[in-house]
Amino acid sequence: MKAAVLKAFGSPLSVETVPDPVLGTGEVIVNVAAAGVLAYAGDVYSGKRQYLLELPMVPGAGGVGRVRAVGPDATRLAVGDWVSIDPTVRSRDDAVTPDIILQGLTAGSPEALRLQRFYHDGSFAEQVRVPTENAIPIGEIEPADAGRWCGLGKLLVPYGGLLAGRLLAGETLLINGATGAFGSAGVLVGIAMGAARVIATGRNAQALADLERRFAGRVRTVQMSGHEEEDRRKMQSAAGGPIDVVLDLLPPEASPTWVRTAVLALRPYGRAILMGGIRSDVSLPYGWMMRYGIEVRGQWMYPREAIPRMIKLVRSGQIKLGEVTEFPLEQINEAVAHAATNAGPFKMTVVRP
Repeated sequence: MKAAVLKAFGSPLSVETVPDPVLGTGEVIVNVAAAGVLAYAGDVYSGKRQYLLELPMVPGAGGVGRVRAVGPDATRLAVGDWVSIDPTVRSRDDAVTPDIILQGLTAGSPEALRLQRFYHDGSFAEQVRVPTENAIPIGEIEPADAGRWCGLGKLLVPYGGLLAGRLLAGETLLINGATGAFGSAGVLVGIAMGAARVIATGRNAQALADLERRFAGRVRTVQMSGHEEEDRRKMQSAAGGPIDVVLDLLPPEASPTWVRTAVLALRPYGRAILMGGIRSDVSLPYGWMMRYGIEVRGQWMYPREAIPRMIKLVRSGQIKLGEVTEFPLEQINEAVAHAATNAGPFKMTVVRP
């Protein structure tokens, strides 16, 4: 089969003929119809992000395709089923604290490298081998729509955070870092889950204005100035009342002060979920958190049951899949470059193996 191979950090991906994956018990082989390209994929492949990867490998985290073969323990999946390929692979020998990898992207932790070595290659290929539970049926779709269905990957990340934050219908939600791909998806998901109002923060005035236009009356925006007290007042003013939940999706280059600004805007007994890429520690006042019952929780990715729930939200029309620019596998490097420069809200770059 054809696949895009990363041989060394800093080198371009090369499209080569590699051996077809071999099916095992507890596994599914999927013919990949489309695979999303992350906006920061180039930073991963250059080594800038220092993700845990053992090279050479076929990258690509998740996608959409049709089942090619199933193992003997599969009871529902059938050859030809359209599935979403979930890259979040969990070890099966510890149900309480499983090691987790993002197949085709990162081991996540040194302990998970053993799992990554087994599920080594990702979805930038004509076929990919995944655990049975990572091939989730999406129902019949038009083949031309496979690229749009890759949008599930961006929606599921903030959905996992909002599930962890126990967002309830009628509550006020603040998305910190709402102008990026995952942040804008968080706005969309928050509205679909019934948030009465969503406060969207960011630096990009044009992207913020677009969010207000798309969700007139449901979204209010705050352009961050970097002045903590001023920005917090603007957040609370935009909310027009208590802020119940903060979902932080800020990128690595953002200041940890911006996280603090948003968390301290919460009402008493509010919840903050940290899902961004901030690499510095964030200082929060111990006495305030204790006295007012503030809950701060980290969340990486999403639970397995989130995927069929999100598919239902899309099928019901409550969530619309975004715009897609598609590239053939032979133009994988062009796709990576395009994803980096066209990473605005509701936009997606995919490859079509």
